[in-house]
Amino acid sequence: MSHLLHLDSSARTDSFSRRLGGAFAEAWRAGGGEVTHRDLAAEPVPPIREGWTLICDTLLREGITDIARYPEAVRTAQEREAWAVVGPLLDELVAADVVLIGAPMYNFGVPAALKAWIDQVTFPKMVLAPRRFVVAAAHGGAYGPGTPREPYDHHGRYLRDFVRGHYAVEDTEVIAAELVNSLVDPALAGRLGQHRESVADALHRAGKLGAELVGHRIPREG
Repeated sequence: MSHLLHLDSSARTDSFSRRLGGAFAEAWRAGGGEVTHRDLAAEPVPPIREGWTLICDTLLREGITDIARYPEAVRTAQEREAWAVVGPLLDELVAADVVLIGAPMYNFGVPAALKAWIDQVTFPKMVLAPRRFVVAAAHGGAYGPGTPREPYDHHGRYLRDFVRGHYAVEDTEVIAAELVNSLVDPALAGRLGQHRESVADALHRAGKLGAELVGHRIPREG
């Protein structure tokens, strides 16, 4: 059975990124897949500390790239303290066939809660392919191709680049609800219709992709 790791990182309990992620996860469950959900806003992951950096140093120095061998690099009390945080998070990530990241854009980037999780589970020369990654995003404005604010998108582009550069996964899918601030900002009130169209399209895409990817499974030993 395919396994989904579903992360939420919005500070809002009712947010568009959560709605999109929920549509994907609902379709995934309807297709018979299992889901592990972690709410990074409700239960924040602590920032990395020195013990984590020392584990990274050992992995690099000794050429350890097999994730199953990472615990070999945990040797001191400081490193064991760091691994107590890393271990459960990494187990969830490795167990997933697909990783769904619910992430609103905050200040052109990703929420600090999500960045803390990324830092904890990412190590040198780490390969997670052929897992798939999907981002359920929400933007206050319009940041799509050809828009004036496209150069300021350090959110979807960052996540695509990160997953490609650190995890060797090439085809991250970003599904975004745009112009969310049109609901509250008088300057964007004239674009409320575009926002509603964007949300409807994103919800449809999220549900469709969840149904499609539930069949995606990575090869496992045993």
